[in-house]
Amino acid sequence: MNTNVNLEAAVGVLGFLGTGFLLFAAALVVLFLLARGRRGAAGNVLLVALGLCVAYAGLLVVFSLASTERVLARGAEKHFCEIDCHLAYSIKDVRQTKSLGPAAQTATADGVFYVVTVKTRFDEQTISPTRGNQSLTPNSRVATVLDADGREYQPSPAGQRALELTEGTGMPFTTPLRPGESYTTELVFDLPADVRAPRLLIHEGETVTHFIIGHENSPLHKKTAFQLPAPGAQAEQPAPARG
Repeated sequence: MNTNVNLEAAVGVLGFLGTGFLLFAAALVVLFLLARGRRGAAGNVLLVALGLCVAYAGLLVVFSLASTERVLARGAEKHFCEIDCHLAYSIKDVRQTKSLGPAAQTATADGVFYVVTVKTRFDEQTISPTRGNQSLTPNSRVATVLDADGREYQPSPAGQRALELTEGTGMPFTTPLRPGESYTTELVFDLPADVRAPRLLIHEGETVTHFIIGHENSPLHKKTAFQLPAPGAQAEQPAPARG
C-alpha cells in the first residue's frame, strides 16, 4: 500500500503529542524552580528537555532518510492515513487542451492546460471495528505539479474558473465522506509545452504535519506522487482500481 507516512499514523501523532506534553511539563518545572531560586536544578531539567528535542529531531530525520520516492501510474492509489481509517486518492483521467471556458470567457494557457480528474475514496476496509459509519471531513489538501527540472506549478486560477463555467470542477477535497463513498475533483494546471516528466503531488496542508515523525511533509522525507503524461502524449490506461 502506498501511503503518505512510513510510520503508523497513530504512533506518529502520539509521539508528537507526548513529546509536546513532556516539553510543556518541563517548561513549567523550570519556571517553578527558577521562582524558588534553584537555578542549578532548573538548568538540569532544561538540559533533559533539550536532549528530548534532539532525540525527537533525530527520529524525524531517520524516518525521512528511510523513506522511498514513488511515482504512481494512473489508477494506482495513494492512501492518506488518518487515526482509524484511510482515504485513497488516484488519478481517474488526464486531458490536455490549449483553452477552456465558453466562447465569451475563454482562458488560454501560456503552455498547455492539464485537466486532471482526481478520485477521493474512503476505504471502508481500513476503518477500526468500533468506528461505525460516521462521516469524515478530510484535512486540507495541497495539489502541486513537479517536473524533472525541479520546478513546481500550482493550479491555474484562470483555468479553474473557465472549467467551472462549462463543466464544473467536481467536489472540493474537504468534502466529507462516509466509509465506501467517493467523489472526483477537477484540477487545472498551466504547464509549459516543454515540461519534462510532470507528476502530481497531493499532500496535507496542515503545518503541524511537518513535525510528525514519518509523515511525508517532514523535512527530507521523500514523496509519493502521480505520473502525468508528457505534453501531447496520451495518458496511459488506468490499472484496475478498487471501488
